[in-house]
Amino acid sequence: MAQRDVQELKSVTIRFAGDSGDGMQLTGNRFTDTAALIGNDVATFPDYPAEIRAPAGSLPGVSGFQVQFSSRDIYTPGDAPDVLVAMNPAALQRNLKELVPGGALFVNEDAFTKSNLKLAGYEENPLEDGSLTDYRLFKVPMSTITLETVKPLGMGKKEGERCKNFFALGLLYFVYDRPLEPTMEWIEGKFGKSPDLVEANTAALKAGYNYGDTIEAFQTAYKVDKAQLAPGTYRSMNGNLATAYGMIVAAQKAGRPLFYGSYPITPASDILHELSRQRGFGVKTFQAEDEIAAMGSTIGAAFGGAIAVTGTSGPGVALKSEAIGLAIMAELPMVIVNVQRGGPSTGLPTKTEQADLFQAVLGRNGEAPLPVLASRSPDDCFDVAIEAVRMAVKYRTPVIMLSDGYIANGAEPWLVPDLDTIEPIEMDFLTREGLGDEPHLPYKRDEQTLARNWAIPGEPGLEHRVGGLEKDYLTGNVSYDPENHERMIQVRAEKVQRVAQDYGPLQVQGPDSGPLLILGWGSSYGAITSAGEFMREDGIPVANLSIRHLFPFHRELEATMRRYDKVLVPELNCGQLSHLLRAEYLIEVESLTKVRGLPFKVVEIIEKSKQLLSTEKAV
Repeated sequence: MAQRDVQELKSVTIRFAGDSGDGMQLTGNRFTDTAALIGNDVATFPDYPAEIRAPAGSLPGVSGFQVQFSSRDIYTPGDAPDVLVAMNPAALQRNLKELVPGGALFVNEDAFTKSNLKLAGYEENPLEDGSLTDYRLFKVPMSTITLETVKPLGMGKKEGERCKNFFALGLLYFVYDRPLEPTMEWIEGKFGKSPDLVEANTAALKAGYNYGDTIEAFQTAYKVDKAQLAPGTYRSMNGNLATAYGMIVAAQKAGRPLFYGSYPITPASDILHELSRQRGFGVKTFQAEDEIAAMGSTIGAAFGGAIAVTGTSGPGVALKSEAIGLAIMAELPMVIVNVQRGGPSTGLPTKTEQADLFQAVLGRNGEAPLPVLASRSPDDCFDVAIEAVRMAVKYRTPVIMLSDGYIANGAEPWLVPDLDTIEPIEMDFLTREGLGDEPHLPYKRDEQTLARNWAIPGEPGLEHRVGGLEKDYLTGNVSYDPENHERMIQVRAEKVQRVAQDYGPLQVQGPDSGPLLILGWGSSYGAITSAGEFMREDGIPVANLSIRHLFPFHRELEATMRRYDKVLVPELNCGQLSHLLRAEYLIEVESLTKVRGLPFKVVEIIEKSKQLLSTEKAV
């Protein structure tokens, strides 16, 4: 380091891109974990190809992973990469337009063959035609050096090629002053049963680092200091993992087994994968044959007194909708997790969207309201999962928890909580002894919550009817009486409205009133929060607010919105929250929409905000 120039940076955004078989997700995750261990704040955005087996070297087969690491608090993986690592021409073609002017471009020049160039749509080799002069281009023979490195270890060409991602990782570790040891330990743990793979991948990692050390072009080091994070124990956490952990903790706090019934679907499957490994915490997982069976099993688990959860994406919620109505009619507690993706139908399975809000709030036959919550970031999934279970149990209702592909797959540092600070969840089962001489009335309600009695089937003396036909207001017997039906519709609706009495205060960032409030939900939180902070640093008096509770709305929301001259609502759909806000409060809001399968960039929200503010001044 003494012989290298050192340039300190506040943050850096790197995008690793290559063929789906090039290990870009692994490479990005290893860089992320190393940055987190150093003490940087990190945020990631894995970008998976939509086709499972796209032809090697083709544009549809490009896989990407973007990570921003910083010495300050960050909320997004960065608008655009400062550094692009392109392992083949298709990766360059797909991602070059995102690289900032003057950004660093590391390419595996060995992959720029005639056939690969043709697959990527290049008529000429961009490494030689002068088209990349706006960037700092580093042509590195990654494949060649990697194969030479692993050849003495008896590794053939096919197996050796698979190590080149570790060569690229080692090179980036050198340039950005990252240690090799954490990744070497990870390689040992991952491939420990295959010593040849441990040796080959470690050798490739060191070769990349040493290559940077010997090439004059890389003799400037870039340093990003530690972020000032709150003291405590941290670990890298993505949204699906945080959701799984939150459900486990909720079940432990309730003293009941956790049941998770699910049918595999992108991007929600990792919740099932993680929970299936946690039998030691009393978790029971059921991989159903279809979405309807998964929902039915979850209803059965709720009848039996378990903490009942099912997870899916938008297409699965469509198939579950009739059974969700049954759960609403039976007034049983359960959580339905919807990890949203691009739609409609199969849509964009590996891309993100926030377009299932109408489906969550309105997407059932009849008058069938239920609470809807949305997580705003990977670590927030943990808290939202616990709140969703607590709400479902207390009010005897299904609850929908919305996440999305951006949150589910993205990662950030998670401060491991003190579990003793999390309040228990009271199950409050009805027992014959608890009733004394009173008759069993399955639909007798708590005066504060309107939650009905919850008796586990099989409890002697507490037999009652179940099913989807309308129930008598107290006895639970099947009833076709018009007045009773209307009364039950209204009391179920009022019960759901009462969940709002448990909400905490709204957390507005910025001025308490003023010319503009940026209001969002879900994964738009990161970009909205960053945009608000950057504008306030420039002296622009905007406020921002991210809401967790999408149905029913917070009781303070209308008054909060009316304190601002204009309200901007960015969301990854065609304006669904904007529509609901206008209908509920008769407040005209400005909608900023995006449906490209990609998250918002901070600059997009800043530009729209400034446009609205300039219009306000002109008027």
